Amino acid sequence: MKYMKPEILCRVYDLLLDELGPQNWWPAETAFEVVVGAVLTQQTKWANVEKAIDGLKEHDLLEVQALAKADVALLEELVRCCGFYRQKASRLKEIAMFFAEHGMDKVFSMHIEQIRSTMLSLKGIGNETADSIVLYAANKPKFVIDAYTTRMMKCIGIQGNYMQLQGMFEKELPTDVDIYKEYHALIVEYSKAYCGRNRCSECILTGIE
Repeated sequence: MKYMKPEILCRVYDLLLDELGPQNWWPAETAFEVVVGAVLTQQTKWANVEKAIDGLKEHDLLEVQALAKADVALLEELVRCCGFYRQKASRLKEIAMFFAEHGMDKVFSMHIEQIRSTMLSLKGIGNETADSIVLYAANKPKFVIDAYTTRMMKCIGIQGNYMQLQGMFEKELPTDVDIYKEYHALIVEYSKAYCGRNRCSECILTGIE
């Protein structure tokens, strides 16, 4: 992993915030909606997730007990637009059943690492999804690393695996839920606007060190 000069991540944050302004993520009305969105957004666009969530709301299924008892075939139809719909429908139902049994408030009141390990123990939940749930649903400070983050860091000469990058962010940044949320959102939105459109010559991070 490349040696990183002190406060480079803080400088990146300031540049992105000045460029884009506050993003105020995650777009959800409840903690459980965050959980559902975190599962559905795997390997698909957010527009598809919004469509699926709207469908779940129309059927009154965006609530723990209701989703836990929902018909799998109906769930599959509602989340079909997100791809891997059979897997995602099954995983959503399993997660809802887990929270129905253990209580979301009780689970989210645990220590950060306990919440994280609990989420990772559920089928289909990996590091990024677990950390999204910890940060945006449980409102606990755990920095989310996604493909956008990995790509952006590589472009400024910083490489590492998921846990290495996460540790780097959490070591340099203040341990603050709102900053973690904002930073992750800024990375995603900036990456969509610039990296995804190959606007490298316009990148405000060029030459940062």
